[in-house]
Amino acid sequence: MDFDSKIKSDQVDRFFEAVLLLENREECYKFFEDICTIKEIKSIAQRLEVGKLLKAKKTYNEIEEETGASTATISRINRSLNYGVGGYDIILKRLGLID
Repeated sequence: MDFDSKIKSDQVDRFFEAVLLLENREECYKFFEDICTIKEIKSIAQRLEVGKLLKAKKTYNEIEEETGASTATISRINRSLNYGVGGYDIILKRLGLID
């Protein structure tokens, strides 16, 4: 690991290894529906969408209207985009959602 993660632990390592072993979207649905609540999954998906919209320079009001995310959530994600460890950028680039 190239940075000092705040969440590093053996349990988290095993969880991430499990995620990396998933082979397709159907397996992801099955695993995450078993391990998370529907609300947790939808919340994480919403955060990714908010990140995409922030990168597209949408306003907080536009993002709130489009996603239903609170301004507090939007602000937290914006802070992660600006001062985080780059996780959003990695995924948004790999998904082809940003350059």
